[in-house]
Amino acid sequence: MDHPTLLHNQIKQFGSLLLMLLQQTGRPAAGTRQSGRPATFLNLLYIFVFMANVLPILKVSGLYIYPIKSLPGISLQQARVTPKGFEHDRRWMLVDENNMFMSQREIPELTQLAVVIEESGLRITHKLSGDSILVPFNYPATNPTAQVTIWDDVCTAQFISDEVDEWFSKAIGIKCRLVYMPDDSMRIVDQLYAIEESITSFSDGYPFLLIGQASLNELNSRLAEPLPMDRFRPNIVFTDGEPFEEDLMGHFTIGDISFYGVKLCARCVMTTIDQEKGCKGKEPLKTLASYRLKNNKILFGQNLVHKGNGVVAINDQLTVTSKNVDERFIVEPVVKKRPVDIDKKLV
Repeated sequence: MDHPTLLHNQIKQFGSLLLMLLQQTGRPAAGTRQSGRPATFLNLLYIFVFMANVLPILKVSGLYIYPIKSLPGISLQQARVTPKGFEHDRRWMLVDENNMFMSQREIPELTQLAVVIEESGLRITHKLSGDSILVPFNYPATNPTAQVTIWDDVCTAQFISDEVDEWFSKAIGIKCRLVYMPDDSMRIVDQLYAIEESITSFSDGYPFLLIGQASLNELNSRLAEPLPMDRFRPNIVFTDGEPFEEDLMGHFTIGDISFYGVKLCARCVMTTIDQEKGCKGKEPLKTLASYRLKNNKILFGQNLVHKGNGVVAINDQLTVTSKNVDERFIVEPVVKKRPVDIDKKLV
């Protein structure tokens, strides 16, 4: 069956066409006949109009940015789309003494550093001690730069200040430095999957992550204790869809901005970290592995690239225009192999 939003648009277009034909031919109201034509033709129009009004419309229900990579995110009512992704999203990052990125995977204490956007910069506050520091948006362009590493990528980043570095080192108990990705630092996304010249910031690989609320609801129906969306760190959440509908979204628009689903998101141990307490557990990976496993990767969410800039807001409509059909987007239910009966095994 076609995607609900795509079908919704097709019905509206067909209904508009029928209405135009009726207006041109001067047909009477439904339930009457003219020139021997059945009234059921007119009734079809009303059926299509009714369906167009009752079919679900996918809408943006959550927008999130994570200004400093691997620190807690910020919920927004609207977000500005830039070439690298949402404005301020993962433009800052903590690195170790070898200029390698640092994350919650190894340092769950990062969950305890809350981030708030102020007029002049980012306000970082330690949840337990209450200590805070302001990371300014504006700082000397002459600040030193370095080549920093995020997974297999190396790109140029700029240091902020010794004061900021000392504050973060004390906050997490590990020597580190904070860097910023300037506008002229271009990190190209994996060209095996993305459209040409797509760039991103300090994200794991792509400028946006999309998750349907229905997907989380379906997962939570399998768990003893439901989990919040912040375990999965999406940028865009939508409602009124089917579970894992995002898997097959090849191209959709929000306003004048085009988004392309290019790669399902493989999940790691970071999803098992409680974002409030900073402690690790076994879920959701244990449960997801039972039905969202493909090629030994646990998949949840769709990575996106985009074309166009502008603003995305809560309640904006997602209009899907094409679906992913490649096999790599199809996640079949996991079938457990039956244990081998040694007595009956052929030798």
